[in-house]
Amino acid sequence: MRSVATAIDPVDHSSPAASVAVHADFHADATGLPAGTGAYVLLIRLSDRLPLTLAGRSGVITLPPGNYLYCGSAHGPGGIKARVGRHMRPDKAIRWHVDRLTTGGTVAGAWVFPDGDECGLVTLLAGMPVPVPGFGSSDCGTCPSHLLSWPDGMPLPFSDPLVPASTHR
Repeated sequence: MRSVATAIDPVDHSSPAASVAVHADFHADATGLPAGTGAYVLLIRLSDRLPLTLAGRSGVITLPPGNYLYCGSAHGPGGIKARVGRHMRPDKAIRWHVDRLTTGGTVAGAWVFPDGDECGLVTLLAGMPVPVPGFGSSDCGTCPSHLLSWPDGMPLPFSDPLVPASTHR
C-alpha cells in the first residue's frame, strides 16, 4: 500500500473549493483507509473501451480507454473504509453507476477526504472533462456529473507529484 499525504491551500477562500478538506491521502488498496465519514476520489483505469447500460437511460454509452475520477461520499456504517473498500473489490453486486466501471476496469486507488463532500470535490476538479452527464449524481442537483475524465498531463489540485507518475499511464 502506498499512502501519500498531500496538503492543498486554496488561495481564494471565497470559492466553493475552499470548503473542501485540505488534506488527501492516496491509498492504492483498502489497507489503512479511515473508518470515519467523508468523501473520496477513485482513480479508475480502463484499458479497453467499456460499454455501459445505465438504469433510467436508453441505449449504450461507451467509454474510451483512459483514466477516470469518480467523486463519492461515505456516510454510512464503516464510512470511507467500507465504501472505498467495496469499490476496490472486483467481485460485487452492481448497485451504483460506478460499480459498472469498477468491475469493468481497475481501481488504481483513491484519495480520501475525511469529513469532505463529494460535490466540493467535483467543484475542486472543475475543468476536467465530463464523459457521462449525470453519472453518479442522480441525487445531486448541482453537479454535472460525479465522473470525470483525467486527461494525460493534467495536474490534480490535491495530488503529490509522485502519485500521477506512478498511477497515471
